[in-house]
Amino acid sequence: MYQAAKGLTKFKIKVLLVDDQQIVGSAVSMMLAEEKDIEFHFCQEPMMALTVAEEIEPTVILQDLVMPEIDGLTLVKFFRGHPRLKDVPVIVLSSKEEAITKANAFETGANDYLVKLPDKIELIARIRHHSNGYIALMERNEMYQALLESKEALARELNRAAEYVISLLPAPLKEGVVHSSWKFVPSADLGGDSFGYHWIDKDHFAVYLLDVCDHGVGPALLSVSALNVLRSQTLPNTDFRDPVSVLTTLNETFVMEKQNNLYFTIWYGVFNKETRELVYGSAGHPPALLFEPEGEIKELITKNLIVGHLPKFPYKSARVAVPDGAALYVFSDGVYEVEISPGVMWTLEEMRDFLKLKKDDESSELGALYDHIQVLNRDETLPDDFSILKLIF
Repeated sequence: MYQAAKGLTKFKIKVLLVDDQQIVGSAVSMMLAEEKDIEFHFCQEPMMALTVAEEIEPTVILQDLVMPEIDGLTLVKFFRGHPRLKDVPVIVLSSKEEAITKANAFETGANDYLVKLPDKIELIARIRHHSNGYIALMERNEMYQALLESKEALARELNRAAEYVISLLPAPLKEGVVHSSWKFVPSADLGGDSFGYHWIDKDHFAVYLLDVCDHGVGPALLSVSALNVLRSQTLPNTDFRDPVSVLTTLNETFVMEKQNNLYFTIWYGVFNKETRELVYGSAGHPPALLFEPEGEIKELITKNLIVGHLPKFPYKSARVAVPDGAALYVFSDGVYEVEISPGVMWTLEEMRDFLKLKKDDESSELGALYDHIQVLNRDETLPDDFSILKLIF
């Protein structure tokens, strides 16, 4: 008996004989009587063949050629045109061994041809052969449907996760010492990007962006967990005005071995509005870009390891003066790491030059970058999350 793959419907071999002669039905029934895994059905009224086939869902049809009211080849055409029966194997039974008749049968859509009544062993072998092939097709279709449903369910979960991540992102700042805007478009698989900014106290403004390795709900959950402790300032024994303190505690809190071997990169900075100094630290993350009013562009990066990889890693920070009107861009690698041609990636330098050309267009600058990335990628769906912040001090 054909064994269905684990988790799939256990299909049974079902034979439908369509023949107007009772003697043929009885003979075939006797041939198959000892085959316990084969279920036999007989339709003596050709005009009812389609209805009976729909009801029993055979894995193979034995179709007589010469019958009253309707001939066998016409029925084969009907089977082939039926949406539920079009793939069911049809073995034509004929009283003659004629090449022309065989050719017509195959041209019409028959899968096999036997002169009736065939030898019992041969008939059973052909029934099993065609039925097993059809069952394999049904199992494949069932597996594909299950995979499709699973993929759709995953997509729904990813969409819900993306909506949750977006709900946690801060509102743009339009007034005060710091103005902000951002662009976040999650990838189809949902990467692990998240970001935020807030006033720690009346003088210190924190900004941060992190990127968890891998894609999916798991990395998104890790990203949200890290984001929440940063924005709520709930890391124990941590001075949130000091990037070294923040990175060190994150590294101790989110150890890879306890996070299903997931890690993340992060850029964390604190702006002091009184001294107009920005102290920052990055852990395996792309540099932030500081555009000064005079035109100079500074890359803000510190050579630190990713978070969660090496316990007790000695994180370092750096400082930079922030002139009035300077613009800071903080982003993940998804805003520039796209393949523009086979083996050739768009570079950070090219992205920096693009922003330099567009930096005075406040209304569409970040959107223009996203549109440009889509053009370079030659696909509306980017391979990674697109996350970028712009802050004007």
